[in-house]
Amino acid sequence: MTDIKFENVPDGTSIAFRQDGRADLGRCGFVWLGGYKSDMEGSKAEALAALARETRRPGLRFDYSGHGASGGLFVDGTISRWLDQSAHMLLAHGRGPRILVGSSMGGWLALLLYRRLRLSHPAAARLVKGLVLLAPAVDMTADLMWDEFPDEVRSELSEKGVWMRPSAYGEPYAITRRLIEDGRSHLMLAEGLDVDCPVRILQGDQDPDVPASHAVKVFGSLRGADVTLTLIKGGDHRLSTPGNLALLRETALRLAERSEGIDA
Repeated sequence: MTDIKFENVPDGTSIAFRQDGRADLGRCGFVWLGGYKSDMEGSKAEALAALARETRRPGLRFDYSGHGASGGLFVDGTISRWLDQSAHMLLAHGRGPRILVGSSMGGWLALLLYRRLRLSHPAAARLVKGLVLLAPAVDMTADLMWDEFPDEVRSELSEKGVWMRPSAYGEPYAITRRLIEDGRSHLMLAEGLDVDCPVRILQGDQDPDVPASHAVKVFGSLRGADVTLTLIKGGDHRLSTPGNLALLRETALRLAERSEGIDA
């Protein structure tokens, strides 16, 4: 495993990251965008990092502020802040052709990052050769949080500014009013998004956090010539079984090889 490095991004946070595989700008590599309250040491991130090493391709993964080994407090995080950090890390350390791979909230950030690149860094946008989205929690602060919260939770958020949400994956975690309010400026399902690269959505049909019906909404919002949705029988939100990880690796590698003209 590669050593953890640290970079101070413009907002002053020390961001922890790893660079896996080879620093070969000529080969299509991978950029991992993790989920809400996840870190770059998870099984899916590790599987993608191993793929980069095995196929001698560049790999980049990092922790958002308040996550993993990075600085900052989780409760200070917003979609805007994590998106800015993702853009900085990609432009600073993800040069060359890349496949963006995003899980849950990372799937939303991958699409927001792609949209930002198209508007502000068109040359960098053309280097995005594909998007792999695992249970993409697009517009999660509205569709999967605020709109689904009962009145008492909304009242607690409005009055106290934070609600501790129980989690099936560990300790309860904080959802802040700031996160919800900031997320409204990044909603994209209604407007949709034009995509010039292949998009692969991988979604479990037994996901309690990002329902399969939500993945269908994401699929419908993307306007492109090569967008597919794969529904995984029995798949949960983590999508971390050996079979799920093999599908992730196969999907990402196929897009990378396709971008290089390799018959995959």
